[in-house]
Amino acid sequence: MSRVFNFSPGPAALPESVLLQAQAELLDYRGTGVSVMEMSHRGKEFLEIAEQTETDFRELLDVPKNYRVFFMQGGASLQFSMVPLNLLRGKTTADYLNTGNWSKKAIKEAGRLCKVNVVASSQDSNFAHIPPLDSWNLSDDAAYLHITGNETIGGVEFHEYPRLGDTPLVSDMSSTLMSRPLEVEKFGLIYAGAQKNLGPAGLTIVVVRDELVGHAQEQTPSLLDYQVYADSDSMFNTPPTFAWYLSGLVFKWIKAQGGLVAMAELNARKAGKLYAAINDSNYFTCPVAEENRSWMNIPFTLADSSLDARFLELAKERGLVNLKGHRSVGGMRASIYNAVPEAAVDALVEFLHDFEAQQS
Repeated sequence: MSRVFNFSPGPAALPESVLLQAQAELLDYRGTGVSVMEMSHRGKEFLEIAEQTETDFRELLDVPKNYRVFFMQGGASLQFSMVPLNLLRGKTTADYLNTGNWSKKAIKEAGRLCKVNVVASSQDSNFAHIPPLDSWNLSDDAAYLHITGNETIGGVEFHEYPRLGDTPLVSDMSSTLMSRPLEVEKFGLIYAGAQKNLGPAGLTIVVVRDELVGHAQEQTPSLLDYQVYADSDSMFNTPPTFAWYLSGLVFKWIKAQGGLVAMAELNARKAGKLYAAINDSNYFTCPVAEENRSWMNIPFTLADSSLDARFLELAKERGLVNLKGHRSVGGMRASIYNAVPEAAVDALVEFLHDFEAQQS
C-alpha cells in the first residue's frame, strides 16, 4: 500500500524520513546489536540519545538556561492535575481561560485541587473565538493563569501571548509547540503531548521555570512532583524510551528543514492555502473567527451535512484520510501539523474544488 496524506489530529503524521531512519535502526541501533526499545534507559547509549534530544529541543525553541525540560508520560491530561499540585505554592486560586474542549478538561481537573476562577469563556459562541484580553476577569492573587494555546477540536489558536507581570502563564501547547518560534520567557510553564508536532504518542514534554519547581503540595505522589523529574533527569522510573528516541529524530528533521522559522513559513503557507479555498467557496464554511483561526487544526462544514459520509468516502479514494471532525462538533477537520507536506494541502484544496463543482 502506498502512503496516504494523513490529516489526523493525533496521533498525527510523522516525517517519512524519520520513519525510514527508525525502520533502518529498529533491529540494530548503530552497531549495538539491539533496538532502542530493548536497551536500558540508564545505559550509555540511551543516555546519549536523551541528552542529545534535550539539547536539540532547547536549541530549536531557544529555551533559556533558567528553565527545566522534562520528558514524561501521562499525556497533557496528566498535566491538568500536575500543574495545580506543583504551582499553587500555598495559594488557593488559579485563573483559567476557557476556549474549548481541552480548556474545559483542564478546568475540571484543577477544580478538584483548588478554587478555579474562569477569567473568560467563549462557550456562548460555541468556542468560535478567543475572548479579547481586555475582557478577562483576572484574580488579584492567582497562583497562575492557564490557557490552551491551540484548541485541537475547535480550531482556535493564540497567535500572540500576553505578558502578565508576576503571575506565571501556563499553556497547554500540545498541538502548536514547534510549529513556529516561541518566546519561552513569557511562560512559567509549557506542556505538550508529543503526538502532534513533536513525535509519537506516549511522551509528554514539560518546560518550566526553575523557581516554580520544588513547591509541590505535601500529599503529591512522587511521580506527580516536578522536583522528582528535576532530580532524576526525567528517569525516576523507566521513561518512554522509544518515543523519546523518535522525538529526537523529529527534532533533527526540524533542524534540517531550517528550524522553527522555516516551519512557521511552511505552516503559514499551508494554512493560508486551505483557508483561502474555504473562504472562496460557496459550499464550505469555517466557523472560527478569522483572527483566531488555527494554523494546525482547520474545521469546516459542508452546506449539506447529509453528504458528509460521501465527502469522506471520495476523499479516501484520493488518499486523503482522517478528515472527519470530532464527534462533539461534527463536520470536517484537517490537521496540518509540521509533518503534513504542502502537497497534502494542495491535494485537499483540489478535492474541495472538485467536490463543490459536483454539487452545482
